Amino acid sequence: MKLYYDFHMHSCLSLCAEDDMTPANIAGMASLAGLDAFALSDHQTAKNCPACAFHAAQHGLLFLPAMELCTREEVHVLCLFAELRHALAFTEYVGQRLLITPPARKRVLWRQTIMDENDEPVGEEPLWLGSPADIGIYDTAALVREAGGLAIPAHLDRPSSSIIANLGLYDPAMGFSVCELTAGCDQERFVSEHPELRGMRFIRGGDAHDLASIPDRQWTIDVAERTPQAVLCALSGRG
Repeated sequence: MKLYYDFHMHSCLSLCAEDDMTPANIAGMASLAGLDAFALSDHQTAKNCPACAFHAAQHGLLFLPAMELCTREEVHVLCLFAELRHALAFTEYVGQRLLITPPARKRVLWRQTIMDENDEPVGEEPLWLGSPADIGIYDTAALVREAGGLAIPAHLDRPSSSIIANLGLYDPAMGFSVCELTAGCDQERFVSEHPELRGMRFIRGGDAHDLASIPDRQWTIDVAERTPQAVLCALSGRG
């Protein structure tokens, strides 16, 4: 079956997202946009995914818990999971490897809000999620796979925080099976400029940080069944 998707968006738990990007609002807007499946991919954490999963179910949407990992090289990588428990366990793993801890006095400037199923704040994340993690890009694909997920280099064509921007090229030895491009990328031209990407599978992502930026449905994925496991299988090329 064909699913309209967007696997890249941020909630109010991400420093760079707007306050109204709450789990309930995100799920509601995803429904209005005509999506069938979506993921919540906050920076370095999946702690708002339980609430988002609840609200996605209220709208009959397929939800994938996720995070946008920032590696040691400051490369962003989407990490999609089929199960919440795997996403939350990986959150703990990443949290123990964040490289930067700003002075306590700077915490008053943070706004990293964790929400509950009633769309109410239940706390602030004490770790600074803007920090890279001590996880290398050559280790990421295997590490996420072992954790029960799928790693997808994010916004590969973006001039910052991407493999191409930070490292100069994509190395197949990194082991990724699919990469993400931005909504407006000319895929044919981009691949011609980076021939090492020939044969790579691609998805698109909206990378929404505010409600108005959640795009109307436009990207589809073919899956064997309407489950998170089938989505990961299709993305990885195994289905």
